[in-house]
Amino acid sequence: MDKVFISQLHVDTIIGVYDFEKESKQSLYFDIEMLSDIKPAAANDDINLALDYSKVSERVIEHCTAKPVELLETLVEQLAQIILTEFNTPQVTIKVSKPAAVAQAQTVGVEITRAKVSN
Repeated sequence: MDKVFISQLHVDTIIGVYDFEKESKQSLYFDIEMLSDIKPAAANDDINLALDYSKVSERVIEHCTAKPVELLETLVEQLAQIILTEFNTPQVTIKVSKPAAVAQAQTVGVEITRAKVSN
């Protein structure tokens, strides 16, 4: 399998468990890797046969800004299910970084890998 990736997708959104975090948007950065067989798209030079990283990016931004959640863990689980369900990939790895969360750290975050359940 090949990989399609999105690196450092920036989203400003409300996220956090503390009251001060719910008062203003914070920056999140997403690194997303999706398994895909790119051969059909490459052979036909056809975006309709590709895993469209632009559409995935738009969907991630849309979801992150639609309804705030408190935990990064919740957000990445939701995003993994959306990507697995709505896009043609059997596996996704999502890393989200929240640079403003801990003053002494450059960034903190969560990384998960999820795969479609085969029947």
